[in-house]
Amino acid sequence: MDKESFRRHGYQFIDWLADYFEEVEKYPVRSTLKPGEVKDALPGGPPLQGESMDIIFDDFQKIIVPGITHWQHPGWFAYFPANNSPASVLAELLTAGIGAQCMIWQTSPAATELEEVVMRWLAQMIGLPESMSGVIQDTASTATLCALLTAREKATSYEANRTGLRRPLCVYTSEEGHSSIDKDVKIAGYGTDYLRHIPTDRNFAMIPSELEKAIEKDRAQGLEPACVIGTIGTTSSTAVDPLSEIGSICRRHGLFFHVDAAYGGTAALLEENKDLLAGAEDFDSFVFNPHKWMLTNFDCSAYFVKDEEALTRTFEIHPEYLKTGLDAEVKNYRDWGIQLGRRFRALKLWFVIRSYGVEGLRDLVREHLRLAGLFKKLVDEDERFEVMAPVRFSLVCFRYKKPGASEQELARLNAALLEKINRSGRVFLTHTSLKGSYTIRMAIGQRTTTEKHVRQAWDLISKSAAEL
Repeated sequence: MDKESFRRHGYQFIDWLADYFEEVEKYPVRSTLKPGEVKDALPGGPPLQGESMDIIFDDFQKIIVPGITHWQHPGWFAYFPANNSPASVLAELLTAGIGAQCMIWQTSPAATELEEVVMRWLAQMIGLPESMSGVIQDTASTATLCALLTAREKATSYEANRTGLRRPLCVYTSEEGHSSIDKDVKIAGYGTDYLRHIPTDRNFAMIPSELEKAIEKDRAQGLEPACVIGTIGTTSSTAVDPLSEIGSICRRHGLFFHVDAAYGGTAALLEENKDLLAGAEDFDSFVFNPHKWMLTNFDCSAYFVKDEEALTRTFEIHPEYLKTGLDAEVKNYRDWGIQLGRRFRALKLWFVIRSYGVEGLRDLVREHLRLAGLFKKLVDEDERFEVMAPVRFSLVCFRYKKPGASEQELARLNAALLEKINRSGRVFLTHTSLKGSYTIRMAIGQRTTTEKHVRQAWDLISKSAAEL
């Protein structure tokens, strides 16, 4: 492709995206395709000769777009948001065009130093201790794996990397902890037999006394507790664990303390939410995702650590071909995580923070919190429904209720209600289970969602319930 063809198609794609941002509401939020439809529309083998970009882009619109579930739709209320923004998309375009591989300082000094600066900005924005240093990971799952590996090495005096685990180490999280913790425990070699899911209270937050009891029980049985993972904003209900109390327990027993704030951490932008990070001086590591609620398109996960040396000692390698004469003077982020190769993720985060400013990002979060409060009020005022968990952020957990119905019947009714709502194509919601009760989740957080969309969603939910 020559320069002029590239320019023409580039303008064409940007025009398409600009229209998409403006018109995404015309698409059904959840793809209506059946399994296999996209595969059946594609050839069974690759083309022998190159095809024109016009034909390729036409197939993109005809075959691929109908199979897309539209996360940027204002009717997106499923899972958690995975927002983008025009500023972030433009930065991603530059990142792709430059094509830098940012594994060490020398391979792109600006990538490393910009990452240092924006991570320091983020720490200031949400109120983390100045002693914590940051690095951008791809996802919170990877960041939590980094935390578990670091905890493993500290617990074994950095021997496990060399000899493997020679004795069991125990990990603790709440019964509402994210599923990635179970996966990471397997990958890091702890074994799920040594993962303890601590009971939660009626607000679905970890009970500190139960944590301490579990730690003491394991010690009495000759096992070695190594790591506790607390949560700010659990996936099912956005519960917040009592981190100050948990941190004190970790300090008392000498355990590594990681905090997963993948979704909820963005709420700490607000002065009125600074209590979320109470006890942060006891965090050994902390993660939150700007790619969820801070307008930075996937993937971009902000991981902070108290002890840089513990992290780099866990991951560092020194092959001759990666050594440079400047290694003692700079940060080489290849030693801050699992990957050697690294994308230039800091650029899009920098564009977003500069484009919106801290106040602009705070306004977005406040508005989503207001809309969640409005939706909760609508649920509370309708005797057919009940709120199933405290509304701490912009997620509302609710269900349709029927007097005298069993949990099994309520689960069936609410599953039918959810599918009816989602079939409309106007909104997309998902479900969870809270202490055995089927629960519908209304996650408000998409950049373009307004009060109009929340009220339209409620009208659809109400009407669909009446038709059950």
